[in-house]
Amino acid sequence: MTDYIIAYHGGNKPATPEEGAKHMAKWQAWVDGLGDAAVNPGTPLGKSRIVSSSGVSDDGGANPMSGFSIVKADNMDAALEMAKECPFLETGGTLEVAEIMKM
Repeated sequence: MTDYIIAYHGGNKPATPEEGAKHMAKWQAWVDGLGDAAVNPGTPLGKSRIVSSSGVSDDGGANPMSGFSIVKADNMDAALEMAKECPFLETGGTLEVAEIMKM
């Protein structure tokens, strides 16, 4: 089994605390459904900055990462299937999936 990162990009914040609680319950159900495949079920991130050879930008880029999960899967297709079920997609966000390479 290989580890894959699922990076969360964008997404809209819930309009009310009740809406936020409902979304978190869906997300927790998704994580619970991953079972042992959830290596790191999820880590939210604060505002990001972009570092380049010309300096630091405070805007986080065109599509800033807002969090990530790490899952174990047999292959990329299996990791993509896990990501497609993530309720984060219902918030208008996108998910980026990549294999974590061993050095």
